[in-house]
Amino acid sequence: MTNANESSAASTVQPVLFIPHGAGPCFFMDWNPPGTWAGMAGFLKSVAASLPARPRAILMVSAHWRTQEFCVTAGEHPELIYDYYGFPDHTYALTYPAPGAPALAERVDRLLSQAGLASQRDAKRGFDHGMFVPLKLMFPEADIPVVQLSLRDDLDPAAHLSAGEALASLRDEGVLIIGSGMSFHNMRGYGDTRFTVPSEAFDDWLTQTVEAEPGRRHAALNDWARAPHALQCHPPGDEEHLIPLMVAAGAAGKDKGRKIYSEQVLKTQLSAFRFG
Repeated sequence: MTNANESSAASTVQPVLFIPHGAGPCFFMDWNPPGTWAGMAGFLKSVAASLPARPRAILMVSAHWRTQEFCVTAGEHPELIYDYYGFPDHTYALTYPAPGAPALAERVDRLLSQAGLASQRDAKRGFDHGMFVPLKLMFPEADIPVVQLSLRDDLDPAAHLSAGEALASLRDEGVLIIGSGMSFHNMRGYGDTRFTVPSEAFDDWLTQTVEAEPGRRHAALNDWARAPHALQCHPPGDEEHLIPLMVAAGAAGKDKGRKIYSEQVLKTQLSAFRFG
């Protein structure tokens, strides 16, 4: 029998989120200067309380998994992938034992295929740090089933917007769709004051675009590389941290977007957005 909480989650339309996931395991270690990531951590910890109901499941699109065609994790108990390097030993012992959701993975695969987007399932793939690191803050109990969707290797914005559109109906079933990346991601730019103004200009454009009516939003995101300082903020070929936003915006449908977090971190402007 379905309990009241599960019934409520399944009948409540979930929003769609695009969140920053920080730098490696940054939230779980000392950093210099101290407090660098405190604001972002506080934001991530606040997300669960902002939702209309507890999610039935989570579909997360991480910047750290790229495949030739879309792929979704399908294991029952995915392991963690510690895909960061040079951090303290204890960060390689972090845990996040959330269950997988093979039935949801099958549904994601089918919805993408029905939309004409080649897709497959991977029962062996684990959860990378773009997924488990923010989730440890957002849903620390690790008791909500989670599946991860890859980015397509070509990073084509139109294809990822279409993928989001194909998956939008999952929101009606209580599934929380999250794009996990960074609104600014140029490794040479972090901590460099020469990137502060460009990151702010791109962030302003991104905010105006997310808050635009859906048709204009879709067109602008598809052509994001023409935005002010876009290629300084996301160098060509390395824009994988922005592309999860395309999936989120596609899944938003007609819902308007808005900025829900923004902060200057390491001399660059970083933001999060919500649709619905």
